[in-house]
Amino acid sequence: MGSKNKLKHFQENETFSNVIQPSRETLLADSFEYKGKWNTHFFKNENPIVLELGCGKGEYTIHLAKKNPNFNFIGIDIKGARFWRGAKISTVEKITNVAFIRSQIELVNFLFKKNEVCEIWITFPDPQIKYKRTKHRLTNPAFLDLYKKVLTPKGKIHLKTDSEFLFGYTLGILRGLNYPILYAHHDIYNNVYSPEEATAVQTFYEKKYLVENKPITYIQFQLASNG
Repeated sequence: MGSKNKLKHFQENETFSNVIQPSRETLLADSFEYKGKWNTHFFKNENPIVLELGCGKGEYTIHLAKKNPNFNFIGIDIKGARFWRGAKISTVEKITNVAFIRSQIELVNFLFKKNEVCEIWITFPDPQIKYKRTKHRLTNPAFLDLYKKVLTPKGKIHLKTDSEFLFGYTLGILRGLNYPILYAHHDIYNNVYSPEEATAVQTFYEKKYLVENKPITYIQFQLASNG
């Protein structure tokens, strides 16, 4: 994407009522206006909130919002030029149960209060394969602890990735922490028992992976310890 297009998208994001871009200073000061008030102050309903972390162009956020009008969906990404497309589509199509936040994912507990989120989707994140990048993997124990702070006790997390490494790494972490794994498969498009919610929408990159015959993996889990 050229720099002119990026600038245009950044400027247009400023005009979208469904785009929130809090400063890091505001979040760290724990003074973000919507924390704990998403239902009353933003969506103006009591519907459950679902997050997509690293939402990219927002394909999952938009699809899920259309299919589930009784839920509110929020896509989070640090790159506003990416989610511009999702924000634009939801504005033009008047999809009112969608929002996008420009923020780092590690600040999620400054964006939401305890038990404010019912589900989290993590779709095709960078697997951060190098050992020195372990702390940046979105399913490492530190990130799971952050998600636990905002999720309801029985809240679900969905990880969808083409990375067999991240799939295996995450399964190992979950088993080590004794977290319930509700479903896991290394090739969901070749498994008749795959949940419909995991296969009903394909992101831009997912379509490319499938053309290349790369298997898509999926894990659905919770953060309430067994036993």
